[in-house]
Amino acid sequence: MTEIQLEKITKKYGAIETIHGIDLTVTDGEFVVLVGPSGCGKSTTLRMIAGLEPITGGDLRIGGEIVNEHEPKERNIAMVFQNYAIYPHMSVRQNIGFGLYTAKMSKADKNKRIEETAEMLGLVELLDRKPSALSGGQRQRVAIGRAMVRNPVAFLFDEPLSNLDAQLRSQMRIEIKRLHQRLKSTIVYVTHDQVEAMTMADRIVVMRDGHILQSGSPTDLYENPSDIFTARFIGNPSMNMITAIATQNGLVAENGNAVLSVASPDVAINSKVSVGVRSHALSVGVPNGAAGLTLTGEILVLEPLGSETLVHIDTADGVVIASAPALHQLTAGQTVSAFASVENLYFFDSDSQKALMRP
Repeated sequence: MTEIQLEKITKKYGAIETIHGIDLTVTDGEFVVLVGPSGCGKSTTLRMIAGLEPITGGDLRIGGEIVNEHEPKERNIAMVFQNYAIYPHMSVRQNIGFGLYTAKMSKADKNKRIEETAEMLGLVELLDRKPSALSGGQRQRVAIGRAMVRNPVAFLFDEPLSNLDAQLRSQMRIEIKRLHQRLKSTIVYVTHDQVEAMTMADRIVVMRDGHILQSGSPTDLYENPSDIFTARFIGNPSMNMITAIATQNGLVAENGNAVLSVASPDVAINSKVSVGVRSHALSVGVPNGAAGLTLTGEILVLEPLGSETLVHIDTADGVVIASAPALHQLTAGQTVSAFASVENLYFFDSDSQKALMRP
C-alpha cells in the first residue's frame, strides 16, 4: 500500500486535450472512486496511473517516486478490468496464480499464496473448476484474486461490476468493501454508477470533461454539492431544479408557477438562480405555512418503492419528482401540490453553475 499523487496531469491525443491538468492525491489505504458520465476522463486517468496510457504532461508519483516513464510491471499496481480477462482453459487455481508465474518463489510458497487468496475470496472449493463452471460474480472474484496474489502496492478497478446483474452487483460491492477493510489497501475505482460510488468510497472524485469538479466524502458531496452537475449526478433520483429570478423581495419563479417564500441569495437583482431540491425533501401534500418552495401540477407517473412512492409531477417549471408515503390514494392525472422547506433547498448561480450560500 502507498500514496498515489497526480500533479497537473494532462492527456492529449494529437492536438486534442482530454485531461486538463488535474491534481489528486490518494492517501495510503484510501478507497477513492472516480465517478462521472461516459467520456469524462475517469478511465483514461486510471490507465495513466496503471501505465497503460502515456502521460502528456505533469507528474505521477507512487510512493513519492515519479513513475511517468515506468512500465506497468515496474509500478507494482494491480488492475481489475470490466471484462474478467481470465483464461478459459485454466483452472481457478491456475488463473489466480498466473501473476506469480515469473515470481522467484518456491512452488510450495506459490501454492500457499494462492490458497490464502482463495480463502479470502471464498474460492477454495472452486480452485479446480474452469471459468465456464463459474457464475459472473465468481469469475470477477477470480480476476480480483489474480490481482491480489501479487501483493501490489495499490489496486485499480475499471468498472468491474458493470457486466453483472443488479443482485450480483450489490453483493460484489459489499465483498470489495469488506476486502478493502481487511487488506487496508489503496484502491482507485472507476465507475459511472453513483450508487457504487456512494456505497463504497471513502472519497468520491466527480469528473466531467477531463476536469475534477469536486472531491469529498459521499455525505459531503450529497449534502454540499459545489455545482449543479455534482448536485444532479450524486443522488438518486437526480436533484430537481427550477429557475428563479432574484428580486428585492425574494426569489420569484421564472415561469410563475412555483411559489417561493425565500429571500434572495447574495446575487445581483434580476440574476437567475437555480433552486434545487431532492425528491425525498419535496413532499406531496398541503404546505404547512413555513418558508420554502411549493410546486403544483398534474401527476404523470407513480413509482411505488415499498417504503415510499416517487411521484412525477408535470409543473409549469418542468417535471419534478416528489415523495409520498407508501400507502397513499394518489392517481395519475390528479393535480397535487408538493412542498419543501427552506432548509432543504439548494441555490446555484444559473450562469456559472456554482453553489451559492443559502440566504
